[in-house]
Amino acid sequence: MIQNKFWQGFFALTPLLGAVIIVSAYLFFLFSVLGNLDTFKASDNLPSSFLGSLGLILGVILLWMLVSLGSLIFYIIHAAKNPNLSTNNLLLIWILVFIFANGIGQLIYWILEILNKKEPIETSVE
Repeated sequence: MIQNKFWQGFFALTPLLGAVIIVSAYLFFLFSVLGNLDTFKASDNLPSSFLGSLGLILGVILLWMLVSLGSLIFYIIHAAKNPNLSTNNLLLIWILVFIFANGIGQLIYWILEILNKKEPIETSVE
């Protein structure tokens, strides 16, 4: 699974796409609340649409957090098994980048260490 190109791309792109989705959902929620502010003032109880939207946003945030944690673990394991990083302190640097720049660090690693990795050219000796 670690060498599968689909999962490498999925775990590199999903945290950033999730952040975009969360910000979009939050803005939609905020504008819907501000648009219905008169309705909220007139009623004593919170409308069910408000609580449903809030629950949906919290569910998306929880899902995004789980995928981001999975991405972090996936790329730390991938970096630890990468033979190109075992010769110097690059492994430690990449792990720190993953931790402190979660999401963007995985995307940068995916671009630099996976997509730009040249496959060895097999030469046949006859």
